[in-house]
Amino acid sequence: MTAIVPNQTVTLEKKLDAVLQLSRWREHVPFTIPLTIVGSMMAMQNAGAEVDWRIIAVTLANILTVAFAFIINDIEDAPDDALNERKRARNVISNGTLTQKQGMLLCWATVASALSLYILCGLWVMIWGGITLILSYLYSAHPFRLKARPVTDLVSHALMLSALLVMTGYFTYDAAPGYGWYVIVAAFLFSAYGQFYNQVDDYEVDKQAGLRNTVVLLGKTPTTILMYASLFGAMICMGLAMWNGIFPLWLGSVALVSVFVTSLFNWEHDMRGNRADASGALQRPTLIVANMVTLLWLAQSMGLFFGL
Repeated sequence: MTAIVPNQTVTLEKKLDAVLQLSRWREHVPFTIPLTIVGSMMAMQNAGAEVDWRIIAVTLANILTVAFAFIINDIEDAPDDALNERKRARNVISNGTLTQKQGMLLCWATVASALSLYILCGLWVMIWGGITLILSYLYSAHPFRLKARPVTDLVSHALMLSALLVMTGYFTYDAAPGYGWYVIVAAFLFSAYGQFYNQVDDYEVDKQAGLRNTVVLLGKTPTTILMYASLFGAMICMGLAMWNGIFPLWLGSVALVSVFVTSLFNWEHDMRGNRADASGALQRPTLIVANMVTLLWLAQSMGLFFGL
C-alpha cells in the first residue's frame, strides 16, 4: 500500500472529466438500460399499464446505483491500484486527480440521488433498489469485500449488476412477476456467466495475488464448467419465458434482424477488450441486440410504431 499524493495542478475541467471517468458509465450504461427497460416493459404488459415518467426515474436510479458500485470500488482499490502503472492511470483517485474526500462526496451524492428516485417509484422499488445499493457497498468496501470472498463474489455481482436491475424495473409497474421470474433468473445466470468468464480469464493473476475468490477456490476447470452451465441455464430460462408469452411475438422478428445485422461484422474481443473465444466474442453483439430489442419495444409502447 502506498500514500496517494493529490495533484494540485489539476484544473476544474479535468476534475469534472474525472468525475465522469470515476463513474465508468461507458462500462455499465449499455447493460443497465436494457435490463431496466425489459423489467418495466414485462410488468406493463402483464399489468396492462402504460409508459409514464417512472420508467425514466427507475432507469436513472439504476444507472446511478451501478455508477456508485464502480465509484466505491475505485475508492477502496485506490491504494492498491496506485502500485500498478496501468491501474493508476485509469483510477482517478489513485493518480490524485480527485482526492479520496472528493470521491466519497461524489459517492454519497450518487447514493442519495438514486435512493430518492427509487422512493418516487414506490415501496417495492425502494426496497429492491436499497438492497442493490447495500450490495454495491458491501461488494467493495473494507472490511466486507464480498468480491474477495468465494461464492459471495459471484452471488452479489449477479444480483446487483443484473437480476435486481430487472426487478426494480418490473416492480415499478407490477408486484407479481409471474413468468417474469424466468427472465429475472436468466439475467442472474447471464451475469454469473460473465463473472465466471472474467475470473477464469484472470485466474493466474488472481492466484498469484493470493485472492480467495470462487475460481481460486474451485479451480479453473470446474469454474469453466459452471460458466457454460450458467449460460445454458440462462438460455433455457429465456426460452421458457418466450414460450409463456412474456414478450410480444413481433419482438422475435426484431431479434432475428438484429442478430443478422450484427453477424455481418467480425467480433473478436470480449466486453473488456481482450481477444476472446466464441462465447466471449459474442458478448458485444449480444448486448447490441438486447439494446435494439428493448428500445424498440419501448418505442412501440409509446406509440411510435403504429403498425406493430
